[in-house]
Amino acid sequence: MSQVEIEYCVECGLLPKAEETEHAVLEAYGNKVDGLTFKPGHGGVFKVSIDGEPVYDKSDEGYDLNSIVERVGARL
Repeated sequence: MSQVEIEYCVECGLLPKAEETEHAVLEAYGNKVDGLTFKPGHGGVFKVSIDGEPVYDKSDEGYDLNSIVERVGARL
């Protein structure tokens, strides 16, 4: 089982995207996830990590929910 962390920019209003990502990841892989946490951040950050290893960074690619879910699945 793995721990997923979603770090998101509070000031940018990215909480809804973090919640959308949480829902999609848990719907697709809930049986493979030990826990999922939110980490409030700043500076436009939106990153997804599994067990401390980066899986997705919005600054590299922009927000793409399908890509995030696919990468989480590949890592799990």
